Amino acid sequence: MVRHVPALSIAMSVASLALMLAQPAKAETVTIGIGTQDTTTNTVTTGLVIRQLHLLEKYLPTNGKYANIKFDLEWQNFTSGPPLTNAMMADKLQFGAMGDYPLIVNGFTFENNPDSKSRLIAVAAYSLSGSGNGIVVNKDSPYYELADLKGKLVSVPFGSAAHGMVLKAMQDRGYPADFFQLVSQTPEVGSTNLQEKKIDAHADFVPFAELLPLRGSARKIFDGVETNLPTWHGVVVRTDFAEKYPEVVVAYIKAIIAANQWLRADPKTAAEKIQEWTGINKEVVYIFLGPGGNMTLDPTIKPPLIDAAAADVKVLQNLGRMKEFDPKKWVDDSFIRKAYAEMKLDYDAQLASTTNYEISGEDKFCKKPITRPRKSGEVWVDDEGILPFSSAMCTLGAYADFTAKGKKIDVAYVFDTARGIKLFADQAFFVVASGDIAPFLLKKDAEAYAAKNNGKVLGFDDAVKAAVSGGKT
Repeated sequence: MVRHVPALSIAMSVASLALMLAQPAKAETVTIGIGTQDTTTNTVTTGLVIRQLHLLEKYLPTNGKYANIKFDLEWQNFTSGPPLTNAMMADKLQFGAMGDYPLIVNGFTFENNPDSKSRLIAVAAYSLSGSGNGIVVNKDSPYYELADLKGKLVSVPFGSAAHGMVLKAMQDRGYPADFFQLVSQTPEVGSTNLQEKKIDAHADFVPFAELLPLRGSARKIFDGVETNLPTWHGVVVRTDFAEKYPEVVVAYIKAIIAANQWLRADPKTAAEKIQEWTGINKEVVYIFLGPGGNMTLDPTIKPPLIDAAAADVKVLQNLGRMKEFDPKKWVDDSFIRKAYAEMKLDYDAQLASTTNYEISGEDKFCKKPITRPRKSGEVWVDDEGILPFSSAMCTLGAYADFTAKGKKIDVAYVFDTARGIKLFADQAFFVVASGDIAPFLLKKDAEAYAAKNNGKVLGFDDAVKAAVSGGKT
């Protein structure tokens, strides 16, 4: 039997089909979970700045298989790395930025995950000298070096980069596990307890070892440079996400590159904006990320950093905290190489470079050009900006001159003579010898230099007076 379909029904069906074909395909929503540490200054250009300036949206793919994809960005802020790794393991986050020791633990932890591994895809910032992490004591404390803390109560966020620094420092000196009374405290709890003298010292990661002294409650007695091992922060991604959406990973790295360019183009304004967004003092942001800062912003995955990661693994293995893990197999530089190529940048040239951008210009107080950036200094003068000077002597002399003229000064910076790291001038020890002034972070370094050069160790105020008198005490 032949069934006859009315012509009107056929026409309506054809029209309906045509209408359906004309409709755009329903958009698929892809959630991108990104774990950040907003107050950890080293990671601001891998999270905070990207989020605030909407840089990732600028680079996300929109054509091909992504034509009908809507991206939903979910930013989650953490105060340390371990809980960020937990969120990545639970597949609540696809990307995460954290410090070296937490990164290594992240990679190791994912090795036993049947659903996904994690891969290191970019570096946030690094210090080849190991600066960034540090140990502080109360400003009125009688302790001036690590050995003074024997048997004392010392807190540190367990599992953090600062914890790794403490463990490395103890191993280097042959200290037993019970040399300190070591307890785990977050930066917020440790800072409060230190101020209230409930603990003897607090070890922490960027920016707290600089932030607490700047705010007047603490004094740094140990810096990560004393471990002689690079420290760094980086970015990891879940491999299941990266394999499915590789173009998104490339877009994220492009956003990191753009964030670095934004910060370096105007570091003073960037520091002020980061203070506005996080509450971390602009002077602290600048000491890490400004010219000659203690951290170098560079996303390339440098071999010395991976070698340092291998050394970190050994520290953790010696303490029974980790089994076999090879950082070299954990690195995936394919995404960052593609990002550099698409932005017409030379990845291999940047990979080979370890230079930071430095203080430059003309010293208007001593009337000479700045030729040795790591012997120079800066004074942040309200309404005038951050002004460079050619030496510690000229920096302190200019500081005195601005003060005499009633200028409001935010902060002054100098460089440690022994270790080359940037210091807050009012937190440094100074040696006046042979008509010159040499700054130091550590009292023991200043005393050794003074003994060798027949000099005298001074605090900041007396050093300023010495600068005014031409290096005389």
